[in-house]
This record gives sequence, C-alpha cells and structure tokens, in this order.
Amino acid sequence: MQWIYLILAIALETLATTFLKMSDGFSKLLPGLGSLLAYGICFAFFSFSLKKIPVSVAYAIWGAAGMIIISVIGIIFFKENVNILKIVSILFIVVGVIGLNLSGASH
Repeated sequence: MQWIYLILAIALETLATTFLKMSDGFSKLLPGLGSLLAYGICFAFFSFSLKKIPVSVAYAIWGAAGMIIISVIGIIFFKENVNILKIVSILFIVVGVIGLNLSGASH
C-alpha cells in the first residue's frame, strides 16, 4: 500500500506544480488554490508512504519522478525548450534513483 501512496503523492505533486505554473505567481485564484490543495494532499500521501519506505529511497523516487514528469509537461504544454544537456541531466537523476534503490536494505 505504501507504494500506492507514493505514486499518488507523485501524481499530486506534478498536478500541484502544474497548477502553480498556471497560477501566474498566485495572481489567478483557482489554479493557485488548486496548487495549495494538491500540495497538501500530496504531502499527506507522501507521509503515509514513509511509514514503510526508507526516506532516502522515497524522497529520491518522489523527487526524480516528479521532476521528470513536470519536465515533460513543461516541454509539451508550456513549450519549454529541450536540449541534449537537459536530457542528459535528467538521465543522471534517473541513474541516481536506480542506484539508491539498489543500495536499499531490501536488496
């Protein structure tokens, strides 16, 4: 169940960050409120996941997955530029998360 909580936390974090971008610095009420609500629920699910998943592993997965998903959202929906350095940097983060998972006590 803790992995489901982590997946929900990741989904809500990317939703909250997307709303944050859409809020235009909290100048638009609904996306701003949506961001605050989604972050609040995200942190609740993340805390539930930490009951069983080591914090170093959970945070690395949460951060990396959120960063990858929000990068794709930024490129597709907000027309952010993409270049080889950005792609290689994201791959390094993915390799780091895999390394943390492989170093966990359960492996």
